[in-house]
Amino acid sequence: MVVDTLENAWRYCGLHAGFEEAFRLLEEESLAELIDGVRELEGPRLSVNIIAANARPPEEASLEAHRKYIDIQYLLAGEEIFSWKPTSECCLVEQEYEEESDVALFGDEPTGWFPLPEGTFVVFFPEDAHGPMCGEGEIHKVVVKVAVDW
Repeated sequence: MVVDTLENAWRYCGLHAGFEEAFRLLEEESLAELIDGVRELEGPRLSVNIIAANARPPEEASLEAHRKYIDIQYLLAGEEIFSWKPTSECCLVEQEYEEESDVALFGDEPTGWFPLPEGTFVVFFPEDAHGPMCGEGEIHKVVVKVAVDW
């Protein structure tokens, strides 16, 4: 897991072949104007999901984990907190891994909770089970999905 601001995103481009394109996308000023929904950009290798929704209470958040995609989540507006736990330590399966949706859900207690202030991003690798969209009020964010096998 990585948490940082876009001004430092270049430091992480060497971690994955798709990160340069993903961070370039996040730097576009027009993102906040896009309508909610998922858009493929590089076929199945890179997609973006714009989300504007009410946050949920932390106690309602399951931990989710992915295998095929890395999440880069960038907060445009609102106040979000997310939970985290190493996927390898999750054992209370709520939903078995579904390949089509690329998600497994766990009911484990998270290792910790972290704020995601406006203008910051978090990178969740397959090793990072996470509980997003928690807090109070409306959250407006961008989730970029980067294929693990670029």
